[in-house]
Amino acid sequence: MNKNRVQVKIGGASYTIVTEDDPEYVENLAEMINDEMRTVCNSNPSLSLTQAAVLVALDHADACKKATASADNLRAQIKDYLEDSARARMEVDVARREVERLNREISDLRNKLAGK
Repeated sequence: MNKNRVQVKIGGASYTIVTEDDPEYVENLAEMINDEMRTVCNSNPSLSLTQAAVLVALDHADACKKATASADNLRAQIKDYLEDSARARMEVDVARREVERLNREISDLRNKLAGK
């Protein structure tokens, strides 16, 4: 895949990002981080840019960890649902075979009664 060189500005500093991602995507990420850092700095003017960056990074790491845990939980639930579904399909197959067997038995009994 092609590498893209994307120029972004975060906290007043320019960065060149080399990525396979779409440049607009990277620019939007940088804008989001820049806005969050600005919000943190505005809410506490005594923080340095580095401190604001660390707080924003901690917030994103927390969100990432929670999203990963949530995704893992969803994967486990989906696995359980698939297992339940497979079990139910097997039970349906067993029940269908039993119905067929009983229908054959009924038919045989009717034939015997008709023959008497």
